[in-house]
Amino acid sequence: MECSKCGKAFDSNNDNERIAGICGSIMGDEYIETYYYCKSCNSYTVDVYHDRFLNEEVIFVRGPLTKKEGDAIIDLIKKCPDPYDKKCRCDTHKEYFGGSLD
Repeated sequence: MECSKCGKAFDSNNDNERIAGICGSIMGDEYIETYYYCKSCNSYTVDVYHDRFLNEEVIFVRGPLTKKEGDAIIDLIKKCPDPYDKKCRCDTHKEYFGGSLD
């Protein structure tokens, strides 16, 4: 995994780079989105895993996100007590996934 802005390789074992993540289920598909922060260029990269109910999974990268954009999303995710629970229907999950959860 590399920074989408500067290309720096992220260390998958470094929790200082892997900042937060969230999981949700939309129409039977599972989405796992993990946010990485690059200190070299002050931007976020998002690793998206889309497990499709009726098809093969898709993995792609979104970004770069500015520090301001990424910080706001991280602050939102941190409000959920269990962001990796795809069945969670808290206000954070609803807002993050735009009210589209199963």
